[in-house]
Amino acid sequence: MLDSPPLLLLLLLFASPSGAKPPNPEQHKEVLISSSGQPFPWNHMRLPKTVSPLHYDLGIHPNLTTLDFTGVVRIQLQVHEDTGVIVLHAKQMQITEALLLAPEGERPLRVLEYPPFHQLALLSDTLLTRGRTYEVLLGFAATLSDSFHGFYKSSYHTSSGAVRVLASTQFEATFARAAFPCFDEPAFKAKFTIRIIREPRHIAVSNMPTVKTVALPGGLLEDHFDTTVKMSTYLVAYIVSDFLSVSKTTQRGVKISVYAVPEKIDQTAFALDTAVRLLDFYEDYFDIPYPLPKQDLAAIPDFQSGAMENWGLTTYRETALLYDPDKSSPSDKLAITKVIAHELAHQWFGNLVTMEWWNDLWLNEGFAKFMEFISVNVTNPELHVDDFFLGKCFEAMEVDSLPSSHPVSTHVENPMQIQEIFDDVSYDKGACILNMLRDFVTPEAFEIGIIRYLRRFSYQNTVSRHLWESLTDLCSPDLLDKGDRKHTEFCSARNRPSGASKWYSGDELDVQAIMDTWTLQEGFPLVTVEVRGREVRLSQERYLKTDEPSLTDGFLWQIPLTYVTSASSTIRRFLLKTKTDVLYLPQEVDWVKFNVDMSGYYMVHYEGDGWNAIINLLQHNHTVLTSNDRASLVHDVFQLVSVGKVRLDTALELSLYLSRETETMAVTQGFQELVPLYKLMEKRDMAALENRMKSYIVDLFRGLIDRQEWTDSGSVSERVLRSYLLLFGSVRNYPPCVEKATQLFNAWRASGGHMSLPVDVTMAVFTVGARTPEGWDFLFEKYRTSLQMSVKSRMKVAMAFSPLQDKLTRMMEHSLRGEVMKLQDLPDVLVTISRNPHGYKLAWDFLRANWHTLIKKFDLGTSLVAYMVNGVTNQYSTTEMLDEVKLFFGSLTEETGSEMRCIQQTYETIGDNIRWMDAHLPHLQAWLDKRSSHTVHEDL
Repeated sequence: MLDSPPLLLLLLLFASPSGAKPPNPEQHKEVLISSSGQPFPWNHMRLPKTVSPLHYDLGIHPNLTTLDFTGVVRIQLQVHEDTGVIVLHAKQMQITEALLLAPEGERPLRVLEYPPFHQLALLSDTLLTRGRTYEVLLGFAATLSDSFHGFYKSSYHTSSGAVRVLASTQFEATFARAAFPCFDEPAFKAKFTIRIIREPRHIAVSNMPTVKTVALPGGLLEDHFDTTVKMSTYLVAYIVSDFLSVSKTTQRGVKISVYAVPEKIDQTAFALDTAVRLLDFYEDYFDIPYPLPKQDLAAIPDFQSGAMENWGLTTYRETALLYDPDKSSPSDKLAITKVIAHELAHQWFGNLVTMEWWNDLWLNEGFAKFMEFISVNVTNPELHVDDFFLGKCFEAMEVDSLPSSHPVSTHVENPMQIQEIFDDVSYDKGACILNMLRDFVTPEAFEIGIIRYLRRFSYQNTVSRHLWESLTDLCSPDLLDKGDRKHTEFCSARNRPSGASKWYSGDELDVQAIMDTWTLQEGFPLVTVEVRGREVRLSQERYLKTDEPSLTDGFLWQIPLTYVTSASSTIRRFLLKTKTDVLYLPQEVDWVKFNVDMSGYYMVHYEGDGWNAIINLLQHNHTVLTSNDRASLVHDVFQLVSVGKVRLDTALELSLYLSRETETMAVTQGFQELVPLYKLMEKRDMAALENRMKSYIVDLFRGLIDRQEWTDSGSVSERVLRSYLLLFGSVRNYPPCVEKATQLFNAWRASGGHMSLPVDVTMAVFTVGARTPEGWDFLFEKYRTSLQMSVKSRMKVAMAFSPLQDKLTRMMEHSLRGEVMKLQDLPDVLVTISRNPHGYKLAWDFLRANWHTLIKKFDLGTSLVAYMVNGVTNQYSTTEMLDEVKLFFGSLTEETGSEMRCIQQTYETIGDNIRWMDAHLPHLQAWLDKRSSHTVHEDL
């Protein structure tokens, strides 16, 4: 064997197309050096396309005592270009054997590694010929990961204190390569046949059902699983554990099973019933049968994200799957249902049809987030899921309003960049623009279009353009699928062009032209409306929180505007394609409200007397507008203060109507806009003004708080609102709340924690109880022994909001060590403590002191690292704190996170906070003074 690849083979390799654009000659000059010191025959992060996998035969043997694993994989390859080198992925594993299996016989392969790119090069001394298929065999060994990615170790304690160990996988986005050598990019789809060796005391589950189990020497068993459908590597999954399961069957005969640790199996019934209903719904909605014989849902004790859509074996945090009818809250039920709906939607969007590359991740995640609300609204109408969709759009806008935001479809190359786009833009903005599109083309047309998309591209990879094409010319005779019942019925019943007459008369509906403005540029528009008689003048600009106005230049959207007026509740529509335009009303009106129900992803500013007319309407007859409309007005007016479009006193005057508000979305949005004002003051040592602002908010909602019963009665929305209001009243020391919570906590503690508390009030009760050392210690002991995941979550939040700083430090240390509290819970603990006026400095110090451990455990670029960075710092409001934050993050290297987008977001957020405080504090002081004197005058 030669010491280095023959020149001919290198030339052949470099002449082949790469996964990205063909490299230019300048890039070829760089020769990478493998870990053995030899030249590495590929110099791109993306794999070449000279070969592609057809099938993996994968055998895995994890050892749950020594915490390592060995394996053998045989990969069947299709050769697309003559080559002597196969480049694929492997990360942190030892390759113990490498063979080429060809018709001519078995030949050894030379192995080179380039760890920075997680790449292996397999060098053959014979040419692999275009058009032929070959097999490579690779033996490998590695340690079970102690992070939450790849093939990793998890553990739990039984009620008797025994430790149980299991091994589970999490491969999205780029971690399959840490479990077995593979072509770890989404476009390299293949089939997988998996075998797992285990001890008899364990079970093994994977994407497909078990075909047979074979007894091996030494008392071990080997489970053989059926071959999968064609899929991407990030969807492969397997678990070796002592879990138990419960099962049911869908209407079409798909077996649904929920797996959990034995002592929590009694908390799986709700998830099982929910999954059956949702899979039935999706089969009907998409009009495409679920292609696998089974769908497992597994609750993993250690799990970083909320859940993962592995095909046929979805995995979840325990809190995202386990439900106790007596102990879990309505919020828990809603969250669990939405998570299951999200992962099962992925079985079609993401698994059946997959994005070509991670730049279009939103095609997976935006769709799954959007389908949560479409599906749950049908399968669980009692949850009123629509009440909570608006909050997702507001969360997306928070990130999307910063200069560091990114387009929904954005360039990414390396693993850290890929991890970073698993964010609010890909998920929540993606869902919100899909909701806007659905309203735009009509729900019926939208459904037909996505069915066409899924059918056309099943088992393939797509880019955004393919979706837009599927939603265009739905009833064209050339494209009509006469075998599709829904499609033919839709077009038969339709007597107008596809969507165009609804929006913009005289124009063909060009879905791609419209949606490209929403997916290929970052940010979102602010639409300014000025009413002059019957004339409505419209203009658009980018909404951006910045002190550099030039950053808003050059942006233009095609905006599907909707509006209602004082004269008509009929929704009228107008497609704004230009920077400015004018529309004419049938008659003069007292007020106009644009973006009806906030179905569009944009904000609205009412110039002239527009905001005064809205304020007058809200103060005298607020229910004329829907609760979503009212929530969007509260959101927009306060956000417009930040960019100098509206005076703060105008926003505060509008907020006065909230004293008569009762709907969940509008009330919670009021809190979302008002509470941060005093949270910024907490960081500036201005107790007098801070307390006046707190008093104003308590006074505003006092009537609503007083009307809350300390019970579990009412609808889901009413119960979610009750929990929120009672917690706020308790945290803000509103006497009736504190007295009742204290009384209930003392009685609960006296009963040894056995007294049954109304679920909706437990957050308030636990938070008040955690204020004393004795109460905190009692909660901590109950947390340690409880098997109820939802109860533990509420206890965790309550303890993190204690004023006892030594207890807060103890919580963070416990979480970091994974003792009592799981490491996966550390980000929540850290961010909750950072919201605590007694703990925000502790949280910042802890983040800095343990930074290197945190990025190793949670991985650079992941959403949880961003959550910690932003969550700990985003309420800072002084130049001193900004300097301190910049000093720390500025000291990092690229390897320790200096290039992460969340760091730039943090700088921008703190800068915006400083500008806001400097510009508006005098106005806030003056408005509170004015209101105070007005209230005194009324009392006299």
